[in-house]
Amino acid sequence: MTERQKDRPWLMRTYAGHSTAEASNELYRRNLAKGQTGLSVAFDLPTQTGYDPDHILARGEVGRVGVPVAHLGDMRRLFQDIPLEQMNTSMTINATAMWLLALYQVVAEEQGADITRLQGTTQNDIVKEYLSRGTHVFPPGPSLRLTTDMIAYTVSHLPKWNPINICSYHLQEAGATPVQEIAYAMSTAIAVLDAVRDSGQVPPERMGDVVARISFFVNAGVRFIEEMCKMRAFGRIWDQVTRERYGIEDPKQRRFRYGVQVNSLGLTEAQPENNVQRIVLEMLAVTLSKDARARAVQLPAWNEALGLPRPWDQQWSLRIQQVLAYESDLLEYDDIFEGSKVVEAKVDRLVADALAEMDRIQEMGGAMAAVESGYLKSQLVAAHAERRARIESGEEKIVGVNIFEGTEPNPLTADLDTAIQTVDPAVESRVVEALRGWRDTRYQPPFNHPRPCKALERLKEAAKGTENLMEATLECARAGVTTGEWAAALREVFGEYRAPTGVSSAPVAVLAEAGSALADVRARVEATARELGVGKLRFLVGKPGLDGHSNGAEQIAVRARDAGFEVVYQGIRLTPEQIVDAALAEDVHAVGLSILSGSHAQLVPDVLGRLRVAGATDIPVIAGGIIPSGDAEQLRAAGVAAVFTPKDFDITGIIGRIVDEIRKANKLDPLEVPA
Repeated sequence: MTERQKDRPWLMRTYAGHSTAEASNELYRRNLAKGQTGLSVAFDLPTQTGYDPDHILARGEVGRVGVPVAHLGDMRRLFQDIPLEQMNTSMTINATAMWLLALYQVVAEEQGADITRLQGTTQNDIVKEYLSRGTHVFPPGPSLRLTTDMIAYTVSHLPKWNPINICSYHLQEAGATPVQEIAYAMSTAIAVLDAVRDSGQVPPERMGDVVARISFFVNAGVRFIEEMCKMRAFGRIWDQVTRERYGIEDPKQRRFRYGVQVNSLGLTEAQPENNVQRIVLEMLAVTLSKDARARAVQLPAWNEALGLPRPWDQQWSLRIQQVLAYESDLLEYDDIFEGSKVVEAKVDRLVADALAEMDRIQEMGGAMAAVESGYLKSQLVAAHAERRARIESGEEKIVGVNIFEGTEPNPLTADLDTAIQTVDPAVESRVVEALRGWRDTRYQPPFNHPRPCKALERLKEAAKGTENLMEATLECARAGVTTGEWAAALREVFGEYRAPTGVSSAPVAVLAEAGSALADVRARVEATARELGVGKLRFLVGKPGLDGHSNGAEQIAVRARDAGFEVVYQGIRLTPEQIVDAALAEDVHAVGLSILSGSHAQLVPDVLGRLRVAGATDIPVIAGGIIPSGDAEQLRAAGVAAVFTPKDFDITGIIGRIVDEIRKANKLDPLEVPA
């Protein structure tokens, strides 16, 4: 028997970027030297949501969860000494994807690259932003137009570029079941392909080229048999949809191409060392099966639930991939699951259920209509609430969290301050200062950019009409326009969008049965309302700043509602001023602030200060999110009543604590807690 040739490994990436373009450039070059085979760029929240670093909403967010890119100068610096013609670059960017791709193309041109050879991916899936990640800017219609224009442009001008990476990853992070993950991602793909086909920008005979450049970004959880079957189901459905709906005959063009970031939702703050084996199992789900193997893999770090991983932690994650690819015999065999009755039965079930849900969405008018009606969001909020309820009851076991909680002292986290990387708070003021310098000097040598006003006016004119927006966007990039200026011009034409929160329509996940923890909390809520002489206790859940990861806030809001609170939740992206105004207008009894991006140190004290100025010191403020213990102490010292982090998984218990803080703030006697 002749020995078969060993398969090539998948692309190995590390999702990286922080502080400044200079610091991120250094990190990229270091990672490439360690054997990483592709770049995966994380942009900060202002860049993702179309704001310059000096915008009020950007405060506390600059350089936190990614790199700030405010103009062409930043993009030049980000890729200095990295030949883009030889690189495969993935950019996690959605609402502003067209803008960042334009900056990338112009930098490549300046490097002398042949742009037809540029390889990489812009995420550019706006549907999941409305549902889970919250970095949307424009309403669904204009957002779909931006995506369509980019796809049409790249097929003609950047033929090796993946203009969209349809993301089921974030849906799983928001609580989606495997069936929901497949169905919602496929429904998004159908909405995008229909829009491209119907736009008339791509001739029918080139639709195969469009389909061939659509890639997916998928999540892999710890249930790795189910996850592997999910990937096979994805491939089967994609093959069917592209053949039957779009008439794509070439099997190569119909191939399901996907990259993976394994699950971060399941990473725990408690016993974080257990995250290493979780990450390994999750990686196996997308690599073991040759016929359903990922094209690119990026792994989170073991300490992601604690804060920003250090370069060493990212290296550890890269080495996990390298050991599997180069030391194991994984790549020496054909598909090892072919012919398995167990796998076939599981895949058949997933395919049937996902197709049924896709039909339901098509009957509603497709993915965009299902976003606007709130159907998709409420389904995800409900699925996530059910998962949380299973963990709280102990039905779903999480090692180190609700089972095997006893632990030896952890040498990895003995000094928590050095176990994660912190972003220097002074970075923000340096970035803001540099931006102002750019605005003042962009017309002068050595840049000599034309005045940006003309380019922005042309962009607005194009947006009002029907022409492809990519050329006008490239003109803006070359004119030295800033990220905030580009997005503001389009906001002027398209307007902004507040997505449905899914909270009010989410069904009850935990019943307040007699003797249950929720029944006890509900009784305490009612007793406190009576003593305060109000019909219902009112609780405001706020998301200050640009952090759009609203899963935690939504789960708290839903459980508070089920415990008898009247909940005020206006969704994401609010200034501290707006949150305090709402708290005063609604006469609330407590304010809960949820922040996962690291901007808590600036935004939470701002809310506290504004409440003090308004004379509302009797409203307790509770904070939740990824908050290191040192920061939590500082927040409590500043006047925060309680701080909750991912290790506090008992949501009903959290609601009980909020009732206690309301009683304390109003000088009511503590309630007797039943034994």
